[in-house]
Amino acid sequence: MFTGIVEELGEVVGVTATGGDSALVAVRGPLVTSDARHGDSIAVNGVCLTVVDVDGGVFTADVMGETLRRSSLGVLRPGAPVNLERAAALGSRLGGHLVQGHVDGVGELVSREPAEQWETVRFRLPAHLARYVVEKGSITVDGVSLTVAEVGDDWFSVGLIPTTLQLTVLGAKSVGDPVNLEVDVLAKYVERLLGARAGGGEG
Repeated sequence: MFTGIVEELGEVVGVTATGGDSALVAVRGPLVTSDARHGDSIAVNGVCLTVVDVDGGVFTADVMGETLRRSSLGVLRPGAPVNLERAAALGSRLGGHLVQGHVDGVGELVSREPAEQWETVRFRLPAHLARYVVEKGSITVDGVSLTVAEVGDDWFSVGLIPTTLQLTVLGAKSVGDPVNLEVDVLAKYVERLLGARAGGGEG
């Protein structure tokens, strides 16, 4: 479990095919590897990955074909910046919202509108995810916990403060770039429970 508060802007240092459609990804992140051990979880652009090895501030993780297909990790190349966050510890402050690190789909940045102190950024999202996104609700974009400012049939917008622009990959994203999206898991649970009740199941 994560909070969507990015700890460090890391860098992909290697992507190695491991047979079939899987890969071994190596990422440099001195902060998140400072206490990392084999088996720990680190979110990379919002995707929960399991640490295989740590060496000199670089960790490696296996990425299955399913993850490569359902997220933007499949287009990462050496030198690419990535948002990094270690799994949340019990008793720590929840600065963002509950984030699982399970990407629901890939969206696309469609516009940026700079203002004096922030930017309004609009993203297109897959149609099947639109029902989970509400104004003033939470959404995770490339691992960053954000509050939805506006929402349409197939898009939503957020306001990015200077800290987010400077310390995450969202500050350098261009129009047309893909982003990993994770909707609020509470919305999915509510939908499931209401569906069961409507169908005569226990609610």
